[in-house]
Amino acid sequence: MKIFNTIKSVSVILLCTSLFFTACNKVVVEPVPNTFSEQATTPTLAKLLDNSDSSFTFFKAAVVKAGMLSMLDDVNSRYTIFAPNNNAFILSGIPSVAVINMLPIESIAGLVSYHIVPQSIPAQNITESFPNYEYPTVLNPTTGTNSFNPLVRLTSFPSKRGAIAWVNNIPITELNINAVNGVLHKVYTLVSPPSKYLWNSISTSSDLTYLKAAIIRADSGVAVAGRLQTALSSFGANLTILAPTNLAFQTLLTGAIYKALVLQGMPAATAYPTAQYLASTTDVFSNPALYGALSAQTVKGILVYHILGTSIPGIRVFSVNLPTTATPIKTLLNSSIAAHPGLLAQATFFGPFVGAATFKGAANTTASKVIINPLNPFATDQNYINGVIMKIDQVLLPQ
Repeated sequence: MKIFNTIKSVSVILLCTSLFFTACNKVVVEPVPNTFSEQATTPTLAKLLDNSDSSFTFFKAAVVKAGMLSMLDDVNSRYTIFAPNNNAFILSGIPSVAVINMLPIESIAGLVSYHIVPQSIPAQNITESFPNYEYPTVLNPTTGTNSFNPLVRLTSFPSKRGAIAWVNNIPITELNINAVNGVLHKVYTLVSPPSKYLWNSISTSSDLTYLKAAIIRADSGVAVAGRLQTALSSFGANLTILAPTNLAFQTLLTGAIYKALVLQGMPAATAYPTAQYLASTTDVFSNPALYGALSAQTVKGILVYHILGTSIPGIRVFSVNLPTTATPIKTLLNSSIAAHPGLLAQATFFGPFVGAATFKGAANTTASKVIINPLNPFATDQNYINGVIMKIDQVLLPQ
């Protein structure tokens, strides 16, 4: 049954094992060199937490519990602190210093470490470039060495659009509070370190079951090292996944199956409910009668079009880092089809938050919208150890 008659065959998108891992020891984005001249008359970062703002009592308590106050008092070192004030802790569900003192020291140390970068990054060094620059944090196990290990992804991603700046997708509310040993930027809420892999989320999310089934179908017959699941579970990857919801897949599959049935002579009144039934569960990807149309190669061709960047490790992009005008962005499909136009990406902003973000596929008639929860804009970009997931409301079609 030729379900995808309207989608041209993508014949060269099967990715070999080496594609996933030959780039794993390459630094994708170098940290910006420090050009900041510290002010010898200013206090240390540790003293700033004491003297500059009484609303840092929660963060200071966390720093003390983590045993890092003396580190931030060292005039011979250089750090950037993305510092949450007391309200930021409360907004994140930590209502008091007493609660901080009750939490395990490992949790507090990890949280504090992820807010600190072991170099000075003043506002003028936070760029508007795409994608985000990537900086190791103190939580990164390679801190203190001469090279950045891209296999370790406990990193942070400062970015800027005009006068507005973020770290990951958290707004920076005040820039450039200078210290003798670095700089402090105030942030709107806690910048929580990721604790799971992309595949952990995709394989357990109730609204991504079709995406999970599609990945499993794409990986059928592929050696473990070359599977999408492997990359999505890998410390070495650094991916941005545009994740169509179940409804997005059902809409595409229903339409494609309906058109195929009508072309084969089935009456429209019968074809539509039949198409709905076949597309109503993820069994559509494992139905032997549909294997010819939903081949592993075809499904993989569509899936790699939902991964930003032209190689693995890849790139990590937050919605706040997207261009404000429709801009072509390459995808993993370009690793096999270099001339493909990629996706058109665009974001609009209302103050420090993304009002809307879209990605338009080459064969889509309308742009797919990134699903933004107006009550929790930070949930738009789901940050994981090896990448970011943005949920979208259409399947992106490459051709």
